[in-house]
Amino acid sequence: MSQSEPSLFEPDPPASLQDDNQRPLAERMRPKTLEEFVGQQHILGPGKPLRMQIERDQLGSIILWGPPGVGKTTLARIIARLTHCDYIPFSAVLSGIKEIKAVMADAERSRRAGRRTLIFIDEIHRFNKAQQDAFLPYVERGDISLIGATTENPSFEVISALLSRTKVYMLKPLAEEEILGLLQRALPVVKIAAPDDLLRQIATYANGDARTALNILELAAAAAKDGWLTREAIEDTLQRKTLLYDKAGEEHFNLISALHKSVRSSDVDAALYWLGRMLESGEDRMYIARRLVRMAIEDIGLADPRALEQSIAGMQTVHFLGIPEGDLALAQVAIYLSIAPKSDASYQALNRVMEAVEKRTAEPVPFHLRNAPTSAMKQWGYGAGYQHAHKLEDALPDMECLPDSLIGTRFYEPTNRGLEQRIAERLEETRSRKKQPPAPR
Repeated sequence: MSQSEPSLFEPDPPASLQDDNQRPLAERMRPKTLEEFVGQQHILGPGKPLRMQIERDQLGSIILWGPPGVGKTTLARIIARLTHCDYIPFSAVLSGIKEIKAVMADAERSRRAGRRTLIFIDEIHRFNKAQQDAFLPYVERGDISLIGATTENPSFEVISALLSRTKVYMLKPLAEEEILGLLQRALPVVKIAAPDDLLRQIATYANGDARTALNILELAAAAAKDGWLTREAIEDTLQRKTLLYDKAGEEHFNLISALHKSVRSSDVDAALYWLGRMLESGEDRMYIARRLVRMAIEDIGLADPRALEQSIAGMQTVHFLGIPEGDLALAQVAIYLSIAPKSDASYQALNRVMEAVEKRTAEPVPFHLRNAPTSAMKQWGYGAGYQHAHKLEDALPDMECLPDSLIGTRFYEPTNRGLEQRIAERLEETRSRKKQPPAPR
């Protein structure tokens, strides 16, 4: 093992050093056991394969993929403590081929002496192909167990040969409640008290990043008054106004209602403002995207069918790019929906249909609309009188497709706005021509 690299198997430092106030709060709060580790229960919960491999000391080479501040480095250190390996951390930013080869030679000698080596590579995506190739033979021979940490998709950033010899585990952003719990545990460390609503604001702003949340708390604690965290201290730390916002409370619904009604009213500036309020408050971007899709269907419909295409594309963009780039897509969709012609004709049409279904007798399907896959069904009259549209010159049969009690009912009444004006003209032409006898080819 390289003499210049620390080992996690050295005795813990004295308590006076462990509680050194000069170290960042995030470092002082770093968990040392799986029980203290917060989040990632989908891979570390009881009975999950990764946890079982760690506890049995049977871990192979893995790659931890996830956004910043979700515990990749912490998990690697915990694994090193729980497994009987020499631990050597690498930084892809600082290490080159020379350092890699030197450490790999040490690892090979350690294996021959009966000791295993665990290599942790932070930001493995920053290693080029030659650097990643340098690890391959040692991973293949079992000289080392490799843990790579990356914020980038390993399918694109890790060479296929190395990727095929590792197991990729995806780490998720921490939930707001998980970060809130971390902040509550950190209060005694920074020696302040704080109401849960302010801690929740920090958790919301951190957007799944525990390190960011703890850094904010530490800086805000320095500005706390009389051992009590205030909103002003948080605002001074962030250098921005903190917006009171509860994703499960009334303000959540007030803001989305304001956004929806602004779009419906074609007020693009108001729509952008309410969207900005939601973004600034840390609202789930996919929730906003889903609501914009609903607006496209409910308030624009066929007046501009591209509104739905734009909103779906925006939702996919948010999912693909994340924050902050995806926010631009949400703004673009909000603008498009606001200026698009409005129609709720499709929405109202379905409401009328559902009312008819609920209040009227469920009549059987007319025989001419039924398939007749067997000769017996044909004898019973299935399919009799059916007019195939494509066998008619104008593709407009005059047969009725509604049950008898609903013949002549109009559920869909298009507006004269946007594309629906053309749809209304076509629909009127179709309805009038269907009353005329069809002309066979």
